[in-house]
Order: sequence, then structure tokens, then C-alpha cells
Amino acid sequence: MKFRRTSVLIAAAALTTAGLAACGGGSSSGGGDSLTVGIKYDQPGLGLKEGSTYTGFDVDVAKYVADKLGYKEDQIEWKQAPSPQRETLLQSGQVDMIVATYSITDERKQKVDFAGPYFIAGQDLLVRSDDNAIKGPKDLEGKKLCSVKGSTSASHIHDQYPKVQLQEYDTYSKCAEALANGAVDALTTDNTILAGYAAQPQYKGKLKVAGNTFSEEVYGIGIKKGDKDKCTKINDALKSMVDDGSWDKFVKKNFGPANFKVDESKNPPKPGGNC
Repeated sequence: MKFRRTSVLIAAAALTTAGLAACGGGSSSGGGDSLTVGIKYDQPGLGLKEGSTYTGFDVDVAKYVADKLGYKEDQIEWKQAPSPQRETLLQSGQVDMIVATYSITDERKQKVDFAGPYFIAGQDLLVRSDDNAIKGPKDLEGKKLCSVKGSTSASHIHDQYPKVQLQEYDTYSKCAEALANGAVDALTTDNTILAGYAAQPQYKGKLKVAGNTFSEEVYGIGIKKGDKDKCTKINDALKSMVDDGSWDKFVKKNFGPANFKVDESKNPPKPGGNC
């Protein structure tokens, strides 16, 4: 009797183990159980985390690409990707790809690869609504300008406008707060990001975009260097996104509320050529 009971217990344990293996084994979608995607958490209209909800243009693009790679939405693991950490996150394998207003530059291409581009923006200024003196970077001499450490926007100002008092914060949301309370005179980054902040309830009517772009920012999807196969698949997904109308839908959904006008002479760009 003792032997028979033991046999039954062993058989039951084996069935349980088999069941767990069937539920938690490798997924057929994308070759793994999940896809880790780096995004911004504090950019309204692009990448914004509110509780357990993620919204924005970059988020929608990432979901579309993930689906084309074989991952369902519930298989995406979102991870915050601050500007100074993006290359490290990719190089260390902490994320599979980054979709976070990630401008393609020659310097960055030495460390990571890019699929895309999927959007072309331009650097601009965010100022207080009652400030009519600051219209461009030439009006910032002797004034305090905020940007984010590790961003192309900060680098551009540092290199081209050395007389500007550049203050580099960790996030653009901190810059927006500093601008609203008078600690700095302007905030600079891509016009897409600035439009999102200007449209936020706490800043609506208080902050405005100057409306004079002075750079070209080409957004790509960052991946680990050397992964040519993934790069090609992502480019194919981005092409489909434009062709089937999803790109237009994402633009209207996320930029429409901010009354942001997309430069149609440059958008949508044609993906490819970066990998």
C-alpha cells in the first residue's frame, strides 16, 4: 500500500511539472516569452507612464513593431530609458530595443545600431506664454536654458551657443517644472516633446512652443550593435506601419491634441539604410 501511494504521488508530481512546463515554456512568438522595450516615462504624447498605463506615439510604434516581430502586447516589458542611459541599456542587454525619441547620430552609431527612421522632428524652445522676447537660440545669451544630460539637444546648444547658460537636468519633466516656476528661462528639445508639455493641463496657457526649429532630429529604433536580422525585421515593420495607414493614425492620435503640425515635407520618412 505504501509503495502504491508513493507511486501515485510521483505520477501526480510529474503531471504537475509537465503542466507547468507547458504553461511557462518558450513562446512561439518572437522566439521568447517577452520583448523588453525602452521608452521615456515622462514625455506626454510620446512616451508617458501613468500608473500601469503607457501612452504616446513611441509607445504605439513600439507595440506595432512588437506585433510584427511576433509579440503580443501583454508580452512587452516596458523599461524606462533616460537619455544618458540608452546606449548602456542596449549594450548590456537590459532592453531588446529602444523607442524613445532616439535621434540617429554618427556618434551613437559607433555604439549601437538603428532601425528606421520612423519620424523626423526638429529642435525648438519652450518658453513661458507671456515671454515674447525669446524666439530662438540667439535670444538666449545670458539666460538660463534647460535640457537633459546626454541628449542631442544639450550637445547642440553646448557646441553652437556657448554663451547660453545651459543647465542639464535628468528629465524634461523637471525642466518643464523649472520653466513654469521661473527657475530657468526656456527649455529646449525636440518640438514633438515640447508640444506635449505645452498641452499638459498644468501647463496649458502657461507655456508655449517658440515655433522656430533649428535642427533636424531623425528618430530611430535603437538595437544592440551587430543584430542585422532584427534591424531588417524592424525596418520591414516600419514600412508596413506607413503603408497600412497606422503611422498616420498614431500621429493624429498623439499629436492632434497638442495642435502639433508635422512637417509633411520630411514625414513619414523611409526606413532603411542604417543597418
